[in-house]
Amino acid sequence: MKTGSCLCGSVAFEIHGPMDDILLCHCTQCRKQTGHYWASAHCTDKDLRFISKEGLAWYTSSDMAKRGFCKNCGSTLFWKTTPDNGVTSISCGAINGATGLKIGAQLFSDDKGDYYELPTGVPKR
Repeated sequence: MKTGSCLCGSVAFEIHGPMDDILLCHCTQCRKQTGHYWASAHCTDKDLRFISKEGLAWYTSSDMAKRGFCKNCGSTLFWKTTPDNGVTSISCGAINGATGLKIGAQLFSDDKGDYYELPTGVPKR
């Protein structure tokens, strides 16, 4: 089991199942929301349990996605498809302690910011 939370703790969660490899997303929306590229791992919704979600808010950022964040401290936490496919992408930085995960791929690398280089050795999708 892995645990995680936002910075202030008003959103806290547990992950009770496997997580996919980390995806790095370089799209403009992810960069605008996080301040850099988005690094997340996915789990099924049935494996995600909220301990606290009083601060959780969702922003529909496009016809295909919504983004979860803490309305109290501003932490970027989740990404989900719309319509919902039963999977949640979780910000790797919100996971407590060692994750045991590895980077598997990067998305929208053509949209990356000009202020950084793409990680080498990471496949593009």
